[in-house]
Amino acid sequence: MYLEQRIKRIASKMKFPAPIPVVELAQTYGATLIGNTQLSATGINEIHKVQSGDITFSDHPKYFKKSLDSAATIIILNEAVDCPVGKVILICDQPFEVYNKIVKKYAPTRHLSATIDPTAQVHPSAIIEPNVVIGPQVTIGAYSYIQANVTIKGPAIIGSHVNIQSGTVIGAEAFYFKKKLDHYKKWQTGGRVLIEDRVDIGPACTICRGVSGDTVIGRGSKLDGQVHIGHGAVIGENCLLAAQVGIGGKTILENEVVCYGQVGIAQNVVIGQGAVIAAKSGVSKSLSGGKTYFGIPAEPLRQHHKKLAALRQLPEFMKRLEEE
Repeated sequence: MYLEQRIKRIASKMKFPAPIPVVELAQTYGATLIGNTQLSATGINEIHKVQSGDITFSDHPKYFKKSLDSAATIIILNEAVDCPVGKVILICDQPFEVYNKIVKKYAPTRHLSATIDPTAQVHPSAIIEPNVVIGPQVTIGAYSYIQANVTIKGPAIIGSHVNIQSGTVIGAEAFYFKKKLDHYKKWQTGGRVLIEDRVDIGPACTICRGVSGDTVIGRGSKLDGQVHIGHGAVIGENCLLAAQVGIGGKTILENEVVCYGQVGIAQNVVIGQGAVIAAKSGVSKSLSGGKTYFGIPAEPLRQHHKKLAALRQLPEFMKRLEEE
């Protein structure tokens, strides 16, 4: 429920300038249509963030049902299957390639050509120190403070009263690749970074754009130095991330989550509201809110302490066995 509400609120999808008829898509990419051919696509997104009007894809039968049952209206597949009512399927040999080409066409890479791009919108009250680079389609709100040597690559929206310290990169390309027979194929990065009001970001942090959705840092959250936020991650409001925390792509941190130093969180998991993760922990699956966790893999702190207590008694236990 949290994910659905937050995605709806920030409207995080890559939207097209105007609806694209599916017949036009089929002609452009040599696809066959199954289903309602009168539909038009309004955006494109990954399966976990799709909304009505979106395009998504699957190139393996194992995931066909998930794509067809999602909120997406247009699904690109490499096999003909029954189409749900009110949707349309585009059949082609390489769904990933078609999906990637659509993102490249409507969200092309915009290379930096100026220290502050003419399309950037910076509020007059914002403080921009020397050697800050601000790219195309970047908005910076009132009273924000961007320190020297920060790079902000668009599209990105920085709210008001946001502090970003030196050396941080906002809008890095998504680390997202598809395995081919003899190489990795890079996905086009088409999403944005949204940093809400009163966020503090420490030095030398990296915040990646989403592949086609948005990476979000929620209002009032605080990031220490050398924090990495992966593509499409959603960080809730008033979260605290200490130094060297790494958040995998598309992971969700609900409100008021605390991660102490060097916590690593895998991709595609959800950390519940108010969870506290102790330093050097490794999180490989979703965790419930309101609890404190520690260890690799992370588990409730009390449970971990019980195991440590039992482990300390192991030498004496082994000694007694040998004496018997």
